[in-house]
Amino acid sequence: MDTNEPREHSAGGWSQFGDTPPTAGGFPRTGPSLPPPPPPRRQGFLLTRKAIAGIALAAAAALGVSALGGGAVGAYVAGAARPAPAATTTAASPVFRTVADQLTVAQVAEKVQPSVVMIQGQTAEGSGVVLSEDGLILTNNHVVSGQNALTVKFNDGNTAKASVVGTDPATDLAVIRAEGVKGLAKATLGDSDQVKVGDEVLALGSPLGLDGSVTSGIVSALDRTVTVGGSPNDQQLPPGWSRQGTESETTTLGGMIQTDAAINPGNSGGALVNAAGELIGINSAVSAEGVNLGFAIPVNTAKLVSEQLISKGKVSHAFLGVSVADAAGQAPGALISQVTAGSPADKAGLKQGDLITKIGETKVEGGDTVVGQVRGFKVGQQVPVTYVRNGETETVTVTMEEQK
Repeated sequence: MDTNEPREHSAGGWSQFGDTPPTAGGFPRTGPSLPPPPPPRRQGFLLTRKAIAGIALAAAAALGVSALGGGAVGAYVAGAARPAPAATTTAASPVFRTVADQLTVAQVAEKVQPSVVMIQGQTAEGSGVVLSEDGLILTNNHVVSGQNALTVKFNDGNTAKASVVGTDPATDLAVIRAEGVKGLAKATLGDSDQVKVGDEVLALGSPLGLDGSVTSGIVSALDRTVTVGGSPNDQQLPPGWSRQGTESETTTLGGMIQTDAAINPGNSGGALVNAAGELIGINSAVSAEGVNLGFAIPVNTAKLVSEQLISKGKVSHAFLGVSVADAAGQAPGALISQVTAGSPADKAGLKQGDLITKIGETKVEGGDTVVGQVRGFKVGQQVPVTYVRNGETETVTVTMEEQK
């Protein structure tokens, strides 16, 4: 399993859309099996890039009746979020103050808004976060992928053309550079490893073209895994999908922060910040079925990826070397169906038929968990892997290598 290789999907009629294809909604745009199979997945999540008919589409049109015609928005996340234990830490979390105290919700929003931008392309738009005073901006890959011309709109209303510095479909992150700008307000990066369930957060971005929007909520859960898929009718394919053929791959994102702060199409690439105004995540996906179920890529992941994109234009990803599927029946875990010869998994002694139950500090609920977690590891990192073989539980240490 490399970073762009999906886990195996079961037979039995399941597709990336569940049993029933999704209906059009949101903001429109123009234009080796293992018996018995696991149960079908639910419908999943919607990536929060907003597709648009043209670069000059106004917010008023976004809310108008004429803008609610046919078409589907963006791409879909096919896998269900996996439950995971809350992160534990002894560090105190920042808290929002009351109006009478020094730091209010309004003051946090005022502090962060200048570092959040709207990104507009030919057929889609989203949000971004300023990384440097001279125009480096962090966003989602699915916001800029396939867009030949990009324009950035800043909080003060000024605009600038932008070019892509680098993209990483495996983590759905990208860095672009606004041209001819200086003195921008860059975001303050926090530490997503210190985030706790229940922490209060703000989500900032440009939902439905409404730039400068702020919503509030809490961290609902940590370490979620979601699998990104796409609609066959979508003009832009989601992260990891091939444009050359009809067969497409999905991209699984692990370690996601779940929040109930309202996230909508157009919020993709925007900021999720804590009560100190520190960036803790990049908003990326929202539930297509539920209410107040949004997901953000942790800032620690985004920082590692963006640094490599800026310095090298590409990202080195860890490689485990297994193909996995969900365990059959009620047993949680990921069943190894194949081990690549000479891979880190092979060197550590993992074998076909082993049931992985824990990787790193994360309990494994299914194949998606393994895929998502591996994409968050560093090359050279030593990772404990717990598995069951012949009824016996064992743990080995795997040293991650770079995918060649």
